Amino acid sequence: MKRRMLLKIGGAAFEGNAELTHLAQAINKIRDIEFVIVHGGGAEISQALKQANRGTEFIDGIRVTEAEDIQIVEHILSGKVNERIASALHENGVAAQRMSGKTDRLLVVEPLRRNGHKYGFVGTVTQVNPQAIFSALREGKVPVVSPISADEDGQSFNVNADSAAAALAAGAKCTDLVYFTNVPGVKIGEDTQAALSIGEAKKLIAAGIITGGMIAKMESIFDVLEHGVERVYIMQWQNEETLTALIKNNSINGTIIKR
Repeated sequence: MKRRMLLKIGGAAFEGNAELTHLAQAINKIRDIEFVIVHGGGAEISQALKQANRGTEFIDGIRVTEAEDIQIVEHILSGKVNERIASALHENGVAAQRMSGKTDRLLVVEPLRRNGHKYGFVGTVTQVNPQAIFSALREGKVPVVSPISADEDGQSFNVNADSAAAALAAGAKCTDLVYFTNVPGVKIGEDTQAALSIGEAKKLIAAGIITGGMIAKMESIFDVLEHGVERVYIMQWQNEETLTALIKNNSINGTIIKR
């Protein structure tokens, strides 16, 4: 089977068109791997909510999304951010297919409840229907997926992009999942860990060393490694050679998580 790699992008590393251009150039150089992109858009969501005089609350790295917020969040993620990424890819020779978790019921969700907390209109994925992904890949396109999804009744929910990426990587039978972040992997003190097992990572969470948004990322990684994805990387995007170095040389500026 052809190697299939899901790239979760977001954060400051991909806020500019130059970085998206570099990503497109990297994808164009690699012909023997299928790519799927899932994106977040946290900074743009926060800005839009602020302009609407809405507050922003995070619990363990998950954005609480109230009923008054979900329409704004969906407009930013499935509209503005998704279009910006897909357009940048198109302009640099990569055929992209825009979609969200709502496309053909790609990601079906239910309300997220964890550790006694409720997150409003934030969903956790209960079902993946990857036909839209497979169809785009057969046509030689790169799916660009917003994490906005819906429940069985069609109600929109915001889904943490890291969690959406993990669910989709498993459901779409990806061999690799790569989280491109603003930080160079998992750090203990000042030292980036080149590799971690699931057991080691759980101990770091329990000890309070892994905190905030990295907790949600790690929890999604634990699950995806149990469901067929072979390799998961947390790494920093540096330039157009970052992806090529990872694939051709298995050289990473970050952390690989393994079972």
